[in-house]
Amino acid sequence: MGDTVSERVRELLPLIERGVRARDAERRLSAADVTGLTSAGVFRMLVPHRYGGTECDPRAFYDVVRALSSACASTGWVAALLGVNAWHVALLPRRAQQEVWARGPDTLVCSSYAPAGRLTPVDGGYRLTGRWRFSSGSDHAGWALLGAVAASADGEPVELVTALVPRTECAGDRVWDSVGLRGTGSNELVAESLFVPRHRLLRNSERARLCGPGQRTNPGPLYRMPFGALFATATTVPLIGAVGGCLGAYLGGLRTEDGLTAAGSRFGGNQFAQAAFARAASEVDAAELQLDRDIAELYEHACRSEPVPLELRLRTRRDQVCGTERAVRAIDLLFTHVGAAALERGNRVERVWRDVHAGSTHLANDVEHALALYGRGVLGLPVEDALM
Repeated sequence: MGDTVSERVRELLPLIERGVRARDAERRLSAADVTGLTSAGVFRMLVPHRYGGTECDPRAFYDVVRALSSACASTGWVAALLGVNAWHVALLPRRAQQEVWARGPDTLVCSSYAPAGRLTPVDGGYRLTGRWRFSSGSDHAGWALLGAVAASADGEPVELVTALVPRTECAGDRVWDSVGLRGTGSNELVAESLFVPRHRLLRNSERARLCGPGQRTNPGPLYRMPFGALFATATTVPLIGAVGGCLGAYLGGLRTEDGLTAAGSRFGGNQFAQAAFARAASEVDAAELQLDRDIAELYEHACRSEPVPLELRLRTRRDQVCGTERAVRAIDLLFTHVGAAALERGNRVERVWRDVHAGSTHLANDVEHALALYGRGVLGLPVEDALM
């Protein structure tokens, strides 16, 4: 089924590429963009079979994200995060899942996981108040996953949780106006004393231990994968895909059926530019190979119903942040050696340079933090992190 989605997506790529400037100007995906991705089956790839989803191997999902990002980083970014959010819903209690997918598997769920909200206990659940930034694709979502601190009856903070709320019950401030990834519509969400029943909450500790209520409802291997691996990887793959697409487009612009273009002739006579291109291409290949290997090993453990070793979780986070770092290094190499032509506003190299640098600022792409976790782990020291 993943192959079918991939084929449909590849048919969409020329249209997606032509819409890049419009998305940047509007600062979000269009309704037609979302309809096209929905029709291709992108958003149901990580939805459980029981609700009409594909429940596919996560590598097929990331392949689709990489292809979308090769044409438009903003489109790939939104597809990645909305897709992973659907997977996260499958970890919640069954009743919450039924509410989200009551009308079918294509309901979109946005997120903002920073614990910017406060949950106060009331009869039957909690009252949620907060303001969350950077909720990508939120204009098109029907539900939202929001990070919060649950308080006790006397107001003391107790634990970190994720709350599922109807998107229509949150106010939305259209404040997204960024340097890069402009088309992601990563706007703010606001809740003021919003009632959240208990069945729409998931403790972050349950998620980290892979023992959430949804994992009993959805026994397939996909839902025994670590949240940190799937979510964090979703913030890296679009960047790698965007750089890979940019390298391919740049190379294509150096050649014609009859030989080299003027730019190609200059490139052919510049060994330093050739070496920079080779290094950039190698960085992309290395990032793809490491991430594919790690996700494959995680999925194999899940298929065998084996506990995921801490060493593998740490290695996956290490390779994920290094993948982001490789994407940044690759686009920097290309940007530097293309010369003044890369400075023109809207030039593909310039745009991808902005997109990749913007995506690298996501909390999941904090390189030094993730590498320090890996260092602690290999020394046998305690490791605690929300994205493990």
